[in-house]
Amino acid sequence: MSLDPVLNAQSVAVIGASKDVTKRGFQTINTLLEDKYAGKIYPVNPREKSILGLKCYARVTDIEEPVDLALIATPARTIPAVLKDCGQKKIKGAVILAGGFGETGRDGRKLEEEMLQVAEKYQIRLIGPNTSGMINLHENMNLVGIRNAPRGNIALLTQSGNMALTLITEASVKSHKGFSYYVGVGNETDIKFHEYLEFFREDPNTKAILMYVEGMREGRAFLEQAYQTTLEKPIILLKSGRSSTGKKSAGSHTGALAGISEVARGAFERAGIIVIENSDELFPAAETLSSLPPIKTNTVAILADGGGHATIAADILTDLGIDIPELSDKTQQRLQDILPVAASVVNPVDVAGGTDADPTIFAHCADILLKDPRVGGVLLVGLFGGYGIRFAESLRFMEEDAAHRMGKLVAKRNKPIVVHSLFNSAKPHPLELLRYYGIPVYDSLEIAARCTAALAHYGSYLKKYRSKDSFSMNWHSRRKAAGSKVIATARAEKRRSLLEHEAKRLLEIQGAPVVADQLAKTADEAVDIARGIQGEVVLKIVSPDILHKSDAGGVRTRLRREPDIRRAFAEIIDNANRFNPDADIRGVLVSPMAASGIEVIIGTKYDDQFGPVIMYGLGGIMVEVLKDVAFRVLPLTPAGSRKLIEETKSHPILEGIRGTAPADKKALQKLLVLCSELVESYPEIEEMDLNPVIVHEKGLSIVDARIILKAEV
Repeated sequence: MSLDPVLNAQSVAVIGASKDVTKRGFQTINTLLEDKYAGKIYPVNPREKSILGLKCYARVTDIEEPVDLALIATPARTIPAVLKDCGQKKIKGAVILAGGFGETGRDGRKLEEEMLQVAEKYQIRLIGPNTSGMINLHENMNLVGIRNAPRGNIALLTQSGNMALTLITEASVKSHKGFSYYVGVGNETDIKFHEYLEFFREDPNTKAILMYVEGMREGRAFLEQAYQTTLEKPIILLKSGRSSTGKKSAGSHTGALAGISEVARGAFERAGIIVIENSDELFPAAETLSSLPPIKTNTVAILADGGGHATIAADILTDLGIDIPELSDKTQQRLQDILPVAASVVNPVDVAGGTDADPTIFAHCADILLKDPRVGGVLLVGLFGGYGIRFAESLRFMEEDAAHRMGKLVAKRNKPIVVHSLFNSAKPHPLELLRYYGIPVYDSLEIAARCTAALAHYGSYLKKYRSKDSFSMNWHSRRKAAGSKVIATARAEKRRSLLEHEAKRLLEIQGAPVVADQLAKTADEAVDIARGIQGEVVLKIVSPDILHKSDAGGVRTRLRREPDIRRAFAEIIDNANRFNPDADIRGVLVSPMAASGIEVIIGTKYDDQFGPVIMYGLGGIMVEVLKDVAFRVLPLTPAGSRKLIEETKSHPILEGIRGTAPADKKALQKLLVLCSELVESYPEIEEMDLNPVIVHEKGLSIVDARIILKAEV
């Protein structure tokens, strides 16, 4: 069902209405009346006849007229019964304020499930529970009670009432921007984040979406919707919980390394979302992205009236991956024509006192810079707006003229200008004029630079968008009967982990280049198998109870002579028995010794929020020491596999160093895509580790493979 009847409700029933001024049941009605909400308001309370001059109803079913939305301000235990009444009244949506549901434990989860069942039966869409409410600023429908919330074009979605209050207060004090909607998402019991995105994507009053997220129930659906939404409107997001490393998995490296921040950040950025690290940058970034055109070339010109600010701004932008390009000869000459000899006309541009007597020079310089095709946007830093305060009152009028001209320049050139000013807190009129034109002004140089970078990152995303690089999984796309048989064998033995040769067999069926391993149950068999292999061999323990073979002393390498093979076989079996006396030992795997090359790790895991995720990085024993790994939500395209490799610090090693030959990156990229297809083909796979994979000058070798299955439901 469309969310329009909920978020644009034309009538509201306040269930739990009250005459007590401290209760939400009073405050909501009072706010709706004060804000002149145009829709109908129906207080519901069996003990009252009227509240604030409005007729009060004993039950919502007693209301004569149709009702779109119910605000329920009663205790958690009453909610299922109240929703039944709402269902009989054919109310389309409900905002549930009460806490005491899934966030409190088992009893709360049971109550939440009961509430959802009632809502689904009567097709009632729920906001919350455990929410501060929602506001539609353009309809004056304020179901929160926050006073003087500024109206604008930013939709606000948060899981924290305090964060909402902080952002709304910041907007009202420091900005000319405001909000189209505020929704306290709460527990996401019914309406999920991605459904709000779909609504705001189509909403004509919304130009940007600002989010504070603690967790998501349907992360993959959110990514899929965000991938479509960011093509039209920017999403700015702060994700809390970065210090958590998520669930640990003793069964694989991938599970232990996939912390919440690595997976979430990579997924959000791939969907085009601007991820914010610090709360004080959250509203400024949304303000900037909702007001200005994106930077299409990842290049910024810095215009300053002092070298210190210019240098700091250049450092911040460079650290954030933004180019500070050399200006064209024509641009430099035009700047030199209007600036003093001492001015620096390279990038950053330092006017060197050239604006002291005439601040309109800033507008001239900005125009020259925006005309340069190498420049995607301008960051103006320093004293602008304060010349009339710092030097002479008469300069204020020149600054106002410059502000008008710069405001019109943004529209004319379709390139942004962001301003940092030491005098921002004084709110001089020239800076207010800039805000009138949608040019944001910040007293923090760091925030101004980061907002400029956000424009560049968003512009770069739009430029590089690929329709095929979506988050839609094609489950069972390449499933084969032989692979299903391998998994069925493990299931029949009540195992959740495939043995190494089974894991490699599954990879081989999928098309991976796997060497011919053979299982030996006796030393004689190991010797016979080794005779059929050219060169040295490796022996490895095979047991469903021993996942990390090296830890158990279950690996021997570079074997060739028969006595060495027999001795290694005996040692491996003995070590395994000592490591785990109860282990089910199936034998020893005999494999060809792989040629030397670059060791990497490839792994997949099933993330609670986003589903299947792949990890790539430097492999072998160094993976746990250096942790130079990158994550990407599946599925993986060939282009995505290249990006995944390039996200690691060690990726230049693949190009060859100190005279060594380059590694076969094409074979590596192909294997990464194949692993993605494998997980799509067999959703039973919970985790997979290929460690190490040795990448040679031509081809690669999968030395060890481990696959863990999901628990059977």
